[in-house]
Amino acid sequence: METEKKKTDWKKELKEWVIMIVVAVAIAFVVNEFLIVNAKIPSGSMENTIMTGDRVLGSRLVYKMHDPERFDIVVFHYPDDEKQLFIKRIIGLPGETVDIVDGKVYIDGAEEPLDDSFIKDGITGNFTGSFQVPENCYFMLGDNRTNSKDSRYWNNHYVQKNKILGKAYVRYWPIWKAGLIK
Repeated sequence: METEKKKTDWKKELKEWVIMIVVAVAIAFVVNEFLIVNAKIPSGSMENTIMTGDRVLGSRLVYKMHDPERFDIVVFHYPDDEKQLFIKRIIGLPGETVDIVDGKVYIDGAEEPLDDSFIKDGITGNFTGSFQVPENCYFMLGDNRTNSKDSRYWNNHYVQKNKILGKAYVRYWPIWKAGLIK
């Protein structure tokens, strides 16, 4: 009788472990698919704000409540290959004209360029071009302008709103640099 009880206890405990693991996996899936976006930074295009190899978390819910804003750092599906995730800073909003003259960014013919004090070493490059941002789309630039594959160079220059996965908020890796993203 003692042997039967041990067999039953073992099976019961295994079943409880399996249920606990399945529930944990289900919760992780829901959180990752509907609440947060987890991204690894693949290149130096956002230096010095976010470095190659850093890991960041973003909110998938933030843009359910309001529209993306200029200077938000977002994770999105790359317009030329939607299997790839990119992370860049929003510069141009829907309906705006983005003019880049000798690396400086002007919105809708403004006399003063955008404040880009966040870009790497203040280097803006010498790119010149003009872009009319369609409705429901955004124009993206990397903070490391001389080393960024961004809206200036893509075949499809703009990111549709529904392709933005979330706003990056927190760097969690490497641990010694963990904190809010500015």
